[in-house]
Amino acid sequence: MDFQDLINSVASILSALAEFPSVNMHEPQSVPSDSITCAVWAQEIEPDPQASGLPTTSARIILAVRLYSSMNQQPYDAIDPAVMNATSAVFRAFSGDFTLGGTVRNIDLMAMRAQAGYVPQDGQTLRVMTITVPIVVNDLWEQVAGS
Repeated sequence: MDFQDLINSVASILSALAEFPSVNMHEPQSVPSDSITCAVWAQEIEPDPQASGLPTTSARIILAVRLYSSMNQQPYDAIDPAVMNATSAVFRAFSGDFTLGGTVRNIDLMAMRAQAGYVPQDGQTLRVMTITVPIVVNDLWEQVAGS
């Protein structure tokens, strides 16, 4: 598995959504624009015992997708609904292509979750929604007994 291809596939799905002017494949180093900005990066990699068997180990690769919105936008009451609508669009997009075009076993849709919060950056406060995207990849590592 080429992990760059995996992140590119996820970013491609996100880029196709009208909600985001751009999608970063890393955590942004500066404050994003006034529109909702999206970023994706690796969060965890672990064996998936339920998907594994002999002689290979399948993996659960967890990507973080974070949506950023400035807290300086008016009206303030519209910030959370806009971030929630964008979050729903992300869930809908992954539900519509939960195998990433057949490149992975599946996105574990029932384990996806989104957590709202705030991130200070460059002296500003950003409203964020961090979406956990668990991806199951079959037969990632071969099991070989040592001699």
